Amino acid sequence: MGTANNWRKSTYSGPGDGDSCLEISVQPTCMAIRDSKDPGRATLTVPTGAFTAFVGALKSGGAPQGLSFRSRRA
Repeated sequence: MGTANNWRKSTYSGPGDGDSCLEISVQPTCMAIRDSKDPGRATLTVPTGAFTAFVGALKSGGAPQGLSFRSRRA
């Protein structure tokens, strides 16, 4: 899922982190998430609305409720 040019790392990821972070890829109906250290393994896909709610809750210090996730092979 996703092509090499549409996976993005956080701007907070840097050399001091050993490049250990997650990458995201915006898809038409979902967000795909993968481990940057092992991009060939399974990705996690999340509906766009659920991902937006999750990130919003993290930013506000809350805990997102009722999110549903499914795993998918890359």
